[in-house]
Amino acid sequence: MAIESLVNSPIIAFTILLAVILTVPPIFERLRLPGLVGLLVAGVILGQNGLKLLNSDSETINLLSEIGKIYLMFVAGLEIDLEQFRRTRNRSIGFGIFTFIVPLIFGIITGRLFNFSWNTSLLIGSLLASHTLLAYPIVSRLGVVTNEAVTVTIGATIFTDTGALLILAVCVGIHGGDFSALSLATLLGGLAIYSAVVLFGFDWAGKQFFRRSGDEQSNQFLFILLALFLASVGAQVIGVEKIVGAFLAGLAVNDVLGRSPVKEKVEFIGSALFIPCFFIDMGLLIDIPAFLKTLSSIWLTVVIVIALIASKFIAALLAKLLYRYNTAELLTMWSLSLPQVAATLAAALVAYQTVNPAGERLINEGVLNSVIVLMLVTSILGPVITARSATLLQVSEADLAADKLTTWWENSEEELVENHAENFTIIVPIYNPQTQRYLIEMAALLARHESGKIVPLAITKAHIQMDDPQLVVALEENKKRLNLAKEISQEFDVEVSPVIRIDDDAALGISRTSREQNANLVVMGWSRTTGLRARLFGSVIDSVFWSSHCPVAVTRLLSSPATIQRIMVPVGDLTKQTIGAVRFAQILADVNQAEVVLLHVSDRKTPPHLVDRFTAQLSEIVDKGQLQVNTHIQTIKGDDIARVIIHEAQKFDLAILRSVRYRTAGGLAVSYVTTQVIRELKCSIVLLGEPNS
Repeated sequence: MAIESLVNSPIIAFTILLAVILTVPPIFERLRLPGLVGLLVAGVILGQNGLKLLNSDSETINLLSEIGKIYLMFVAGLEIDLEQFRRTRNRSIGFGIFTFIVPLIFGIITGRLFNFSWNTSLLIGSLLASHTLLAYPIVSRLGVVTNEAVTVTIGATIFTDTGALLILAVCVGIHGGDFSALSLATLLGGLAIYSAVVLFGFDWAGKQFFRRSGDEQSNQFLFILLALFLASVGAQVIGVEKIVGAFLAGLAVNDVLGRSPVKEKVEFIGSALFIPCFFIDMGLLIDIPAFLKTLSSIWLTVVIVIALIASKFIAALLAKLLYRYNTAELLTMWSLSLPQVAATLAAALVAYQTVNPAGERLINEGVLNSVIVLMLVTSILGPVITARSATLLQVSEADLAADKLTTWWENSEEELVENHAENFTIIVPIYNPQTQRYLIEMAALLARHESGKIVPLAITKAHIQMDDPQLVVALEENKKRLNLAKEISQEFDVEVSPVIRIDDDAALGISRTSREQNANLVVMGWSRTTGLRARLFGSVIDSVFWSSHCPVAVTRLLSSPATIQRIMVPVGDLTKQTIGAVRFAQILADVNQAEVVLLHVSDRKTPPHLVDRFTAQLSEIVDKGQLQVNTHIQTIKGDDIARVIIHEAQKFDLAILRSVRYRTAGGLAVSYVTTQVIRELKCSIVLLGEPNS
């Protein structure tokens, strides 16, 4: 009895959920399986068919899973890049129609083939029609997001997910009984009005609130959550499922959030807690005997999986023929639209839980289990194919040329003459006297190379009263730091303009000063804020990356920058951020007559001709640089990229890395090589970030 009461305790259930979320996904990722697969497996093991430690009927799990379900669809709406959709609107809608209608037809045929009703067959078709951009981090890492085929596929997501959720709303209404043409028209009319109110009303209200709330991120975060739950409640009021409202809310506040720190916090809360709870609950719902029974008559699962894979390929093939894409673009579009996670799983769970007055479910356990198998297959197959096909896509040179980080040193003088602006300016926030010298030296070397100036910046924490003794003391200490910075800068014969700023927020103080000074670069020291606190509330570095208008270089210097002779730049792709890191390294090398080595770690399975092609492209980029610097390209085959970089870095004085974050459309964070490298490197480091990164 005592054990049973413990199992039914909400606190015990919540503790078990947290332990699973913390430990299981990393284990499965090490096995090269998606972390969400691990959460499903954990749900099965801990549920009624396993250890019976979690009960899917408990209020705690029901609440967290319900929030996770709507959060999953909300994040899916947030992750759709509306700007990219606008740029390729017509083609995105065209491919969206193909990749929606073809799987819908295949799904309906599959349903009828297995003697399901027309309504259930239509619902099965809608489950196949949507897709989740699970492989988006891969195309982002490879730097091919701007390829038209990729942007068209990303834009098509808004069409497929919206269409699938609308069909879900209709099928659920029909299954409830007493559904006539009039009630259908009423539902669709109400849904149209409701969608307009959410999409335009929430967008307007959000922009007004964010404009008035300024830097109050906590209030902005609460506003976004309120918008999510208001939209979900509104959907229920008009008689449609909550996830429809959540998805529309994500689209509505998409423009409001942009790439702000608030968006990072909203996604973090979902990916760290609520969305994993939803996947665990899905595992709890898997009835092992029923699942095995389904597998014994495996044909339903096989046909659904084949129907999805074939229909998505046909849709991509139609787009290839219509828009004249090449084979690599065809395969990339197909693989990007394969994974069935967010909308598919959420809609399948809703359909399974929808029971009519006669006690019949909209879809039975066999279909639900088949959808789970479909999710497992496509969430593994899609990213694998994307990783191979996307490497063959062409990188847009026009896009590379437009990036600030890759061009600021090449055309800064021309721009300065044209705009009658001040000299090339580097902002150097200073705080720690022990690391101040190397920081100033780095900035001074760069400024001297660009015939510019440095602006040492000391931020003083604001007080309510400007004559507060603590404020006076802080100002005096900052004056001493700035005097020391001025002395160091004069050793390099560089113009210096020290600035003291009183501000409530150190990060915003840095970004505001850099904007006021029309700075070209911010050079910062390393922040020690790491771990959970940094992820929840952000570090100063994170905030500066988000808010800065110009590139930011974060440094951890173990020796004087003037003594650096060997510089390593890990190169995993040909994105504009990577090229920016290469150019930055060449500038430092030009100052010290140093050597630059571009290290590319390729997978052992990568064909040699692809490695040679990548090396040739990288060599061409190096040759286009205006600086004649001793630059070498080194390629190494290895499965553990981070370990290879850490090993090779032992031979170098400095490693230049990029700050890039990736998230899946489901809101689940993926692991970063950069994180491990930073933690274990023994040499000096420069971490480069572009504006709003």
